[in-house]
Amino acid sequence: MKKSIIFLVAILLCGMAHGQVSRQEIHDNILRSGCNYYAYPGPKQQNLTNAPEGYQPFYISHYGRHGSRYLINDSDYDKAFKVLSRADSLGKLTSFGKDVLRRVILIRDEASNRHGELTLRGAEQHQGIGRRMYERFPEVFEGKTHVDAKSTVVIRCILSMENALHSLLRENADLEISHDASEHDMWYMNFSDKELNKRKMPEDVEKVYDTFCKRHQHNDRLMSQLFNSEKYWKNEVNAQDLSYHLFKLASNLQSTELRHELTLYDLFTEDELYDHYLQTNAWWYINYGPCPLNGGIAPYSQRNLLKVMIEEADSCIQLAHPGATLRYGHEVCVMPLACLLELNDFGKPIADLEQLDDEGWNCYDIFPMGCNIQIIFYRPLAGEKDILIKVLLNENEARLPLQAVEGPYYKWQDFRTYFTRKLDAYPF
Repeated sequence: MKKSIIFLVAILLCGMAHGQVSRQEIHDNILRSGCNYYAYPGPKQQNLTNAPEGYQPFYISHYGRHGSRYLINDSDYDKAFKVLSRADSLGKLTSFGKDVLRRVILIRDEASNRHGELTLRGAEQHQGIGRRMYERFPEVFEGKTHVDAKSTVVIRCILSMENALHSLLRENADLEISHDASEHDMWYMNFSDKELNKRKMPEDVEKVYDTFCKRHQHNDRLMSQLFNSEKYWKNEVNAQDLSYHLFKLASNLQSTELRHELTLYDLFTEDELYDHYLQTNAWWYINYGPCPLNGGIAPYSQRNLLKVMIEEADSCIQLAHPGATLRYGHEVCVMPLACLLELNDFGKPIADLEQLDDEGWNCYDIFPMGCNIQIIFYRPLAGEKDILIKVLLNENEARLPLQAVEGPYYKWQDFRTYFTRKLDAYPF
């Protein structure tokens, strides 16, 4: 009996440990709580697996998100500022609340007329990604090879592209680079599928999400820290909305140079940060991930992008020295593309939103600022052999839902066949 109890306790402890992955990782690095605002950390994997004997990289197909940026809308900065300013004018802020208002003003002023723009840190991220791409796969970029780069028409994406290209040129000034940003390519570079979007959050799914969020909303402590009148904040303040916008400011601060001078993370306990993270993570899973609550269709928003990547690769691998095709866009493309490709099981359907953490679906692993997917193509140096690929997610080797040839290496033909069939089966 005692052995049985010990065994059951051990199982429960293992389950609890597995179910606290993101909580522990956020404890280890509080910046991860920012979810999609997590500033690109660089690759975890410093040494990549050697290619199978007799193979050499010769082509790269890439899609990446812009680097770190300022928040996009006026309201992202104004909402917390206006609520706190009004309370201050009425004498309703605590001394701590007054200091939070001071910090919010500094953040708001720094971002003035820069909403959505690339920050210095964002530029540095893409310089690093470009440099490492060259260092890891020099064969792809040797000589007067061609690099074809495209960006969406958004300035932060264009500047991300330019920073990466300048980094490549510093390594090889002979590169022949073409770069463009045009509405002509937006049908796949940043496709907005209106019909699919209507199916993402129908009323029944929204109810499930709202119920989930309410279980993870605990704002009373923070409100009592900010305001000196409980009656005031309960009657005059939308506590959840204010808490969310302060959390958003706290999360994005890591992308700006003000991160060296101040923080807003002291507003929240670890539990509160974790709760905010869980709500954001679940929202992204429903709207852009393989959530079965809405039929798991959201990743197909990137079907045009994947088709183009396959078609362009088929064309480029016919060339003796094709170089690289680089594309710069947004997280709303990278994240669903990673799910569509089923990288690292991120295409797995998870019906219970409370189980996302347990199943390892954590957005900071998929689409931080500067996130990227690179497909590296390998050609045999001699003989008639299959072309191989490996996929990097955020510069780390990723698993595909295919039979590997060796380690993280797969046959291009297997990839092409599997995903062409998957795209052809899309029902809408």
